[in-house]
Amino acid sequence: MSTADETPPPSEQLQSLSVSTSSSSPGIMTPEERFRIVRSIGEECIQDDELMNLLTKKPQPICYDGFEPSGRMHIAQGVMKIINVNKLTSAGCKVKIWIADWFAQLNNKMGGDLKKIQTVGRYFVEIWKAAGMDLEADKVEFVWSSEEINSRAAEYWPLVMDIARRNNLARIVRCVQIMGRTEKEELTAAQILYPCMQCADIFFLKADICQLGMDQRKVNVFAREYCDDIKRKNKPVILSHHMLPGLQEGQDKMSKSDPSSSIFMEDEEAEVNVKIKKAFCPPQQVEKNPCLEYIKYIVFPWFKEFRVERSAEHGGEKIYESYEKLVADFESGELHPGDLKPALAKAINKILQPVRDHFKNDANANDLLKRVKGYRVTR
Repeated sequence: MSTADETPPPSEQLQSLSVSTSSSSPGIMTPEERFRIVRSIGEECIQDDELMNLLTKKPQPICYDGFEPSGRMHIAQGVMKIINVNKLTSAGCKVKIWIADWFAQLNNKMGGDLKKIQTVGRYFVEIWKAAGMDLEADKVEFVWSSEEINSRAAEYWPLVMDIARRNNLARIVRCVQIMGRTEKEELTAAQILYPCMQCADIFFLKADICQLGMDQRKVNVFAREYCDDIKRKNKPVILSHHMLPGLQEGQDKMSKSDPSSSIFMEDEEAEVNVKIKKAFCPPQQVEKNPCLEYIKYIVFPWFKEFRVERSAEHGGEKIYESYEKLVADFESGELHPGDLKPALAKAINKILQPVRDHFKNDANANDLLKRVKGYRVTR
């Protein structure tokens, strides 16, 4: 029987968490301005009214982001994350980036070798720093799952157990997409535990906003359902960002297992040029055109424009200040892939150059890259 001095169960502890009622906000930015910036990240938001309420009442909401360290980093993980994180911090949010080393081990990444996984994690952090993630004034915190869970085990594992206890196996299996798995695959016991742990992470990190890709949507919804189970009113807002496609036709998601479909953050200029030159980009086709998607989700957010250099006889230089105008010209044939592709490659190379310089000039970073390139990526 429980006594008055015992710690309440996880569900009761979580019910007590609430949004601060302070109405102050960073600088002179209004809640509406903060909402516009934060909401621009998401392809989907669950729910808009909850996000607005959160940004109105809490000066520094906590945003949860995370990644499994596995193999080299491509631009979807690198550039897009920097764009999104910098938007969040500009709107006064605190971003906690969960370095999910234990999760990568559960998912058998890098052959389940934790030392290799942690080396990859350090390499990821080096890239974000070199490429321009805003890390000033404690705006971003990198949290290693193995360290944090071990240091607060008495808080973490009862929460995982409570989530597992309240859900049947079929509900858990519906979340395996978050690991890059399908419901029909033969799953290990560790991979069954994984969704319960990722759901627990959201509450363990006291996240107000789950800022992850659309492929992580199911577990974030799972977390909101858990709030219903424990009768917690303040649910985490789900802000799901777009998934950048691979370079080849029909590749809905960039994959590091297929180097020809991905641009890696330390690719040399010549490699980027060749990959973009070979990318799927049929004339006048806008739908499912990866080159146009990279311009929309990477080049425009980074540079606020797209610059096309052409000879005078082919129309001369043109600077697009809106994606809509670029699409109209491409669809009409005014802008040809032969001009678009070199301009895209040039823009991406400009973004990646500081990363190349860092990994060439910093001995520690150079060593990390050599080790990561030598690892065999396992699924």
